[in-house]
Amino acid sequence: MGCESCTGCSGSCSGCPGCARQLTLTPAEVDLLWQFSQTPFLPIAGGFDLKKPIYLEDSKYEPEVYSNVLLALRQKGLIQIDFDLPLQNFDYTAYQSYPMHGSMALTGAGQEIVEQLEVENLDMMEE
Repeated sequence: MGCESCTGCSGSCSGCPGCARQLTLTPAEVDLLWQFSQTPFLPIAGGFDLKKPIYLEDSKYEPEVYSNVLLALRQKGLIQIDFDLPLQNFDYTAYQSYPMHGSMALTGAGQEIVEQLEVENLDMMEE
């Protein structure tokens, strides 16, 4: 069942994909999603408790901001963070003070959002 047969529910109806739900993204979240559109797998690090993901590949925002953005994107179901799969042949030297190294990637939902952002960006450029 797609949105063409939606009756306007909020996504809690049986069989409804939730087309009436909206997703709000901060500018920092959009920036990081754009990075995923360019590089499908990005490095991540963290402490043994894995409560705070660390991303140091870009300096547009402070590391604390990136940590919050990553947690928000994961909570929204747009990215997957995996400390069991560090990037092969990636130099984690910048992350050496963190004991856990892993990778992150877009989920299917994240990929759909990036595709929508690309379409919207093209539409804005054509105006």
